[in-house]
This record gives sequence, C-alpha cells and structure tokens, in this order.
Amino acid sequence: MSTKGQQVIQQWYKQKRWKQFPFQKEMESVYLSGYSGLLNAPTGSGKTFALFLPFLADYINKYPDTYTTQKNNGLLMLWITPLRALTNDIRKAMQEVCDELGIPWRIMTRTGDTSAAEKAALKKKLPEVLLTTPESLHLMLAQKEYPKVFQGLQVVVCDEWHELLGTKRGVQVELGLSKLKVLGSKLKAEDDANAGVFQPLTFNLQLKIWGISATIGNLEQAAEVLLGNNFPPEQIKMVRANVDKKLVIQSIIPENIENYSWAGHIGVKLLPQVMQIVSKSKTTLIFTNTRSQAEIWYHAIIDNYPEYAGIMAMHHGSLDNELRNWVEQALHAEALKVVVCTSSLDLGVDFRPVDTVVQVGSPKGVARFMQRAGRSGHHPGAISKAYYVPTHSLELLEGAALKQAIKQGVFESRDPMLLTMDVLIQFMVTLAVSDGFRADELFKEVKSTFAFADLRRDEFNQLLDFITNGGKTLAQYDEFLKVEVENGLFKVNNRRVAMRHRLSIGTITSELSIRVKWLSGGSLGTLEESFIAKLKPGNTFWFAGRSLEFIKVKEMTAYVKKSKSTKGLIPSWNGGRMPLSSQLSAVFRDKLDEVAHGIETDEEVIALKPLFDLQAELSHLPQSHEFLIESFKSREGHHLLFYPFEGRLVHEGMASLLAYRISKIKPVSFSIAMNDYGFELLTDEDIPIEQALEDAAFFSIDNLIDDIQHSLNANEMARRRFRDIAHIGGLVFTGYPGQQIKNKHLQASTSLLFEVFNEYEPDNLLVRQAYNEALAFQLEEFRLRAALQRIAGQSIILKTIEQPTPFAFPIMVDSLGRERLTTETMEERIAKMARRYSPDASEETITPRPRKTGIVRKKGL
Repeated sequence: MSTKGQQVIQQWYKQKRWKQFPFQKEMESVYLSGYSGLLNAPTGSGKTFALFLPFLADYINKYPDTYTTQKNNGLLMLWITPLRALTNDIRKAMQEVCDELGIPWRIMTRTGDTSAAEKAALKKKLPEVLLTTPESLHLMLAQKEYPKVFQGLQVVVCDEWHELLGTKRGVQVELGLSKLKVLGSKLKAEDDANAGVFQPLTFNLQLKIWGISATIGNLEQAAEVLLGNNFPPEQIKMVRANVDKKLVIQSIIPENIENYSWAGHIGVKLLPQVMQIVSKSKTTLIFTNTRSQAEIWYHAIIDNYPEYAGIMAMHHGSLDNELRNWVEQALHAEALKVVVCTSSLDLGVDFRPVDTVVQVGSPKGVARFMQRAGRSGHHPGAISKAYYVPTHSLELLEGAALKQAIKQGVFESRDPMLLTMDVLIQFMVTLAVSDGFRADELFKEVKSTFAFADLRRDEFNQLLDFITNGGKTLAQYDEFLKVEVENGLFKVNNRRVAMRHRLSIGTITSELSIRVKWLSGGSLGTLEESFIAKLKPGNTFWFAGRSLEFIKVKEMTAYVKKSKSTKGLIPSWNGGRMPLSSQLSAVFRDKLDEVAHGIETDEEVIALKPLFDLQAELSHLPQSHEFLIESFKSREGHHLLFYPFEGRLVHEGMASLLAYRISKIKPVSFSIAMNDYGFELLTDEDIPIEQALEDAAFFSIDNLIDDIQHSLNANEMARRRFRDIAHIGGLVFTGYPGQQIKNKHLQASTSLLFEVFNEYEPDNLLVRQAYNEALAFQLEEFRLRAALQRIAGQSIILKTIEQPTPFAFPIMVDSLGRERLTTETMEERIAKMARRYSPDASEETITPRPRKTGIVRKKGL
C-alpha cells in the first residue's frame, strides 16, 4: 500500500503526463525504507527527480496534513555538485516541483558565484534545500557554530559523483561527510562548559547519504568511497537505472583521407561538414577538448559563416560568469543555434532544445564521450545524436574504438585518491578556524573515510605538529604556526590567519589568472598570467569570440579594446593534454589488430585503408601479439620509434626508461617526442637497439622504480607536484582578491620549501606525497608497469624504414604544438616538416624542429 507521500508524487507524474521509470520507483522504495547508497543512471534519464521526489515524499509522510504549511524547517537536504553551473538549473527544477505541489520551501544555492548579500540571507534563515560545491561546503564548516546549520539535515546528495571520484575535490567531500555523519540530528541542550564548544554525538543513522553517478568501471567502489568505512553495510543499496538510452554515433569522414592531415589538433578542414549538420539540427553543442580549440572553432565559424552571428555563442571556464549564464539562459530559451564549448557544459545541465552534439577530436575516454553525447536528447525517451570529428587521420580509428567500447559497455574506472595529506591539513585548519577540534575525535572521524583508512596515528600527530609548531623545519617562522592548543582543543585564534585560510579553501590550483576587462568597463573573463606577460601594448589576440587589442595591465587586470584586425594570437591555457584512457587504448589496439588481419567492417577502418596500406608498404601493421619498433636515419640523426598505443603519459615514462636502459649499453644523448600512439628517441649516434632487445631486462619490470628514478629527473617532477600541494596545504598564500601574488614568486617560494624539506626533513609527509603523485599521475606508473608486462610477452618486430610512416609522422610533428605563441599555422609548420623529409628536399628547406629534449647518460636523463 502506497503512503501519502507516494500518492502525491504519483499524482504529480500524472499531471505532468510523465511516466515514472522502474528505477525511479525502486529509488523511491529504497529511499523511504531508510537506505543510503549510489544511484547509477545515464545522462537525461531523470536521475535528479529520482532522488528529489522520494525526499519530498518522505517529508509529506512525516507531515501528511501540514506539508503545505510554512514551517521553520531549517536545512533538510544538502545537494553537492562539482560545477557551479549545475546549481542554477537544478534549483529551478526543484523549486518548480515544490511550487506545483504546494510545498512552501526555498531552494537556494551557495557557491563561489553567490553574492555577499545572498550569503548573509542564508545565515539569517536557512532554506530547506541548499545546492553547493565541495569548496562551499568546507567554507560552511569554517563558520562559527556550524553544527547548528546542519542540526536538522536529513540527506546529503553528491551529484555527478563520478566526476569528483579520483580527485582531491572528492577527498574534500569525503572529509566533509565524515564530519556531517557525527554531528547528529540534534544539538545538546548545553555545550560542554569546560570546552566551550559543541561536542559531537555518535554516528547519526538518520542521515542518508546518496551519490548519483554515470556508468564507470568501479561503481561498487565508488559507493564505498562516498559512504566511508563506518557506514553499516545493511543500510547500503545500489540502484541501477538500466534505461535503454538510445545513442546514435556517426564519424565525419574526410572525403580523401590520404590528403587529410596525418597529424594536428584542430580539424577545421571538416568545418563545412560540421556546419551542414548544424544547419539541419535545432540546436548543436560543438565540444572541444581545450579552451584554445573552442576559441579557434568559434573564430573559424564566424569568419566562414557570418550568418550565424547572433545565434551562436561560446562557453568555457575562463569566460566571465555573466557571459556563461547568458549562454545557458539563451540555450534554455531556444535562442541559440550552435554553442562551441568545452567540459564546462559536460555535466548535468538540462538543455532540452539541444538535439545534436559534435565532438571535435578524440575525447580520450569512453565515459567522457558518453557524458557529452548525453547532452543531446537530454530527457527521458529522447535519442542522443553525436558526431565525431577527427582532427587527424589516425584519430578516425579512435572513433571506431569509441563505438566498439560503448557497444561492449567498456567504461573507465575512477581510482580514488589516498592519503592526500595536503587536503587533510587544510581540513584540520578549517575546523580549527570554526569551533576547533579535539585530536582523538578527529582522528577517528578521518579514519572513517576511504581516503584515510590507512592513516597512522604517528602520521596524524606529525600533521598536528605541523599546523601548531611548523613541524621539524619551520618552527622558527611564525606564519606557519597557525593553530593553538587550549585544554586539548585545537583552535585558530588569530583573525588574520582565519581570514587568509577561508580565502584559500579549495583544491583547484592553476596558474595565476588575470582578469580581462574592456577599457570602457565590463569583464570578459580570465587569462593566465604567462599569456598576458608575453603581450605588448597594441598586440591583437582573440578571446571570448572577439578580436581584442591589448592596452595595459594594472592591478591584476588586463585592459583591452575592440580591434578590427582579423589576425591575432589565440590564448593557450596551461594543463596537460588528456591522455588516452587505458580502456579506450585497449579497444584501439583491438581495432588495429582487426586492420592487420584484414577485417574491414567499420566505416572508419574502410576510410583509413589507404593510410594502413601505406603503413604496411613502408613498414608493418602490428597484430595483437606483435610490438612494432621502427628505425631510420635522416639529416637530423638516428630515429627510433616505438608503438605501445598506451597514451602519452605512459609513453613519456617508457621513453625515458628505455632510453636509460639503452644508455647503460652505450652512453648516448637522446631527444624525445611522444603522442598517444607511440614515442620517438632521436640521437646523432648509432643506437644499439638490436643489442638492447637481446637483453631480457629491456622491457622488464624488475627494478622498475629504481630505473625510473635514474631515467627521469624525479626530483624536478616531485618539485612540480609540490607546488600544488603547498598551495592546498596552506604553505603559501596566493594573495587577497585583486592583490594576488605573482606566479613566479609563488614558484620560488614553493621551490625553496621543497629544497628545505628535502635537505632537513626528508620524511616530510608532503614531500613524500609529491613523489608519490609524480609516479601515479604524471607517469601513470601502474599502467606503465602493465604495458611493459604486455610488451615483454609479444613478438618484437624491428623494421628499418626509409622515411617516416603514417604511424611515425604524427609523433614527430607532435612537438610542434608545444610553443605558446606563434604566427605560423599548424598546417604551415607541418608542411615545412613534410618538405624536410621529402627525398628531393633541398638543404634550404631543412630547419631545426623544436622537441622535448633531455640528456641520457649512465647516471640518468
């Protein structure tokens, strides 16, 4: 028999003429039975209502006769999202439901975009539902008497949990939940008079915790990470939508693939085909992988299709918030025909007019492509249409691999981060800034999280010593002595320390941003300091879809005016290119094996046949049991090319490792280039590759870590990771709003700290974390180990070639895109390289090419 709440919700569905899906009914039953857990549902399946409506039904059940009466309920639901842009859309949907059901609730948001007036209003009277981000949750925990804010909290929902899992923002959520779980549903009548602060109660079983996640490879672990180690197993449920979401994927295939670029990153040659799709669609989102690429595509469309001016927009994270909000509202209002965007529109926003998605370049991951494809037909029962645009020839095979992976249900896992001491330090100071904490209690709470389950008490004590006394090394410097201890209570009493800490809460670190404003007033967004620093007054650049003339920089603001110039620099933002995921690279190798066996069923493979025929003619097409190495000589020297097809991060580590192992046979200097398919070693001497291959240890994982340490400048890699760790852990202060400290000064400060710790405190937990992160994230050491084991069991095919093959040429071109500022197009630079390797090239055509370089000797790279 259904409850009053269920009856009200069912009637609402009938009024909307919507059908309640089986998974939504299951979610309703599970929620009303008191469970917590994870909801796995695809984009556009109605997952937000699947959790919000049962929550409303539960409230109606508690107050069946008075649920439409105004009450001072306080905060009942906390909804955490990874993107601020998601909160507005979800808030409107929730508020509409409450209004239609006659429930007099306020649904509000608290993010970095929330005004000071709105934050003040939130403090005076809490809404029943608050949508926020991980950073804003921690800012709430940094408020005095924060337990009163959460005293009536019934449920915490973490939306798009798969996007947070495996990041330090996800660890922030884990730590925040560890505190919310012990606050209890009621405050003590009186605070402990001795401590003067609120004493937490035991674990609150009445608090429900739910995550919403798209499909990933480790859903069960995702639920475990969210709920923590102390959540009763009998109270956990997994709800799977199993909605047959129809997805139509089509690759845009160049007419003459043999004339299409073998390398490059833009793909604008296919603009006419893309615009044909746009013209036939109601609204199209064109996804690019980088902000620079978005600016280039927007510029190309405006130049070639001026009739789209006014019905076209751009959306990426560096644009001013008002511009992004306008774009989102215009999408809702069906006022835009096409939007060029980045991952800023990846998640959860419901734009019903969008019926087509175009992905420019490989998304490098199956789950990412599914997420973006789901932006089209973003409502139950609709068909999602996605087009894949390769930016160079071989990337077309990635399109075939994407289709195959989605058909087989192959999705990436998101490995959780463990023992991120910088995030824990920040959390400890956050609690000390508010009401303070007691060490024994906090240690138990932190240990309840998945991230810190293996935290030792001596490590925790080291962190306590660090925030109170500066640790072994920094005790003489007052700025590192942030927390005081009074009767066992760890508390920040200095108002300046508290203010600076609140300004620094968060784990998103990036290069210092410079705001871009019109000379006449009005903001366009932000650019990185390194780009602005290279501009001179009068220089023209393209940003936010406009041609701008740089005027001056004053007080961390770059002032610009409109320019009539049609040429200008395109900003480049720092951040590594996304590597090919392990799942997609495995399916890619399967597709390559089909090619080698002559299986040509995919349209992409059929189109690429001329390219593969040329590869076979010049060298070899490797089968799954084979590993291809190519060798040739040119005017530049001796080239050695390896093809693991494992992604650029793995290739960076493997290239340095194998170069080091070759150098143990013969001292030699190498320069290195790599892409997602393979890597190149180049030297001016003969390479003893045959001798190296005879050694069984060449691809061995024995002594792998030692060899990595010797082959790479591990100290420099760890130093780079330490910059972000120092920022998150509060070792450096980036400055006040509008008065940020320059990036070069921050780098100098963190480098100095790293050297001091290395010399005087080698067991420092933050330094150890920096080395571990360098191995895990910069080199993907786990994937590198697995790739070496796979290669060791394959037949090695060593081919001596006369000129670069279709596999080789993209690797050799790849380093051309590294420069930040250039007046040559990529096409011009690739053509120059092609002439260089042409058999009839004259000496005058030969120019040195920029590369990622390093010296390999017996002692390392």
